[in-house]
Amino acid sequence: MSNNATLTLRYAARTDVGLRRQRNEDSVYAGPRLLAVADGMGGHSHGEVASATVIAALSVLDGDPPGSDVLGALGATIAEADRRLRDMADRDPKLTGMGTTLTAMLWDGRRFALAHIGDSRGYMLRDGYLYQITRDHTLVQSLVDDGQMTAEQAAAHPRRSLLMRALGGSGSVEPDLSMRDAYAGDRYLICSDGLSGVVGAGVLHETLSAGDDLGVTAQRLIDLAKEGGGPDNISCVVAEVMAGA
Repeated sequence: MSNNATLTLRYAARTDVGLRRQRNEDSVYAGPRLLAVADGMGGHSHGEVASATVIAALSVLDGDPPGSDVLGALGATIAEADRRLRDMADRDPKLTGMGTTLTAMLWDGRRFALAHIGDSRGYMLRDGYLYQITRDHTLVQSLVDDGQMTAEQAAAHPRRSLLMRALGGSGSVEPDLSMRDAYAGDRYLICSDGLSGVVGAGVLHETLSAGDDLGVTAQRLIDLAKEGGGPDNISCVVAEVMAGA
C-alpha cells in the first residue's frame, strides 16, 4: 500500500435533532480540508452557542492553505476557540457551564491532523476493518482503562456521558492531537454520541462498508440512530479518500 499517489477527499455531512430533544445543540462542518463534529452542552441553547462558536472558529482552516504544520494549526485554533468560549462565559454569567466536545480532522492532501476532546468519536474503515481512532474522555472510559469496568458495562452505565474533558469547561483543556496517514479507499466517520451511543460498532461497520454514495451512507446512519430511539441529537460526517486523476 502506498500513499505517494495524488489523493482527493470526498465527504458528506448530516445532522438531526433526534426524537427526544427540542433543539439541536450539535454543529457539523465538512469541506475540502476540514471535517468536524461538535456536541454542545449547557442547556437553554448554550450548548448550541458553544458548538457553533467552536465550529465557526475552525472553519477558517478550510479556506487557508494548510501549510506544513497542519497539526499545529489545528491545535492552536482549538486553543483560541476555547479561549473564546471562556471569554463569552466571563462576559455573560448565563453562559457559565456551557461547553462542547470536538472531533476534527484537517486534511493536507496526503494526511490528516486529528484533534479530539470529549465523547464524540472518529472511526476509520480500512481494508475491511473498522477502527475507533479516538478515545472517549469520559468517567466510564477511565474506569475501563483502569480495569474497573468492562466496555459492555460502560456502554450501559447510567453516567456514561459524564465528560472528563471538554472545550469551554473548567480547568485546562488538552485535546488529543495526532497525525494519520491516508490511503485511497479509506473511509472515515466522525459522529456525536447521539449516533455512536445508539448504533453499535458492528452496524457502523456494515453501513460504512456497503459502498453506497456518501450522502446515502450519512443519511442511513442518522436513520439508524432514530430507529434506535433517537434519544439525543445525531450528527455525522462521512468521508472517503480517493485516488486522484
